[in-house]
Amino acid sequence: MTVKAAAVSVTAAVRSWWRARRSAVRRDSGMTTSEYAVGTIAAAAFAAVLYKIVTSEAVSGALESVIGKALDAPF
Repeated sequence: MTVKAAAVSVTAAVRSWWRARRSAVRRDSGMTTSEYAVGTIAAAAFAAVLYKIVTSEAVSGALESVIGKALDAPF
C-alpha cells in the first residue's frame, strides 16, 4: 500500500466516523428539552414534598428546639 493510498483510506475512515457522530447528534437533538422539563417537574415535586415535611408540626418543633439549644449554648 502506498502512502497516498493509506492517506485516502485513513481520510475515508475519519469521514465515515464523523458522519456517524453527526447523525447520532442530530437524532438526539430533541431530547435535551424534554429531559430538562422532566427534571424541573421532579425538582418542583421534591421541593413541595420537602416543604410539607419541614412545615409540619413535629419537624417545626424539633427545628425550634435545636435552634434554641444552639443559641442558648455558652461560649
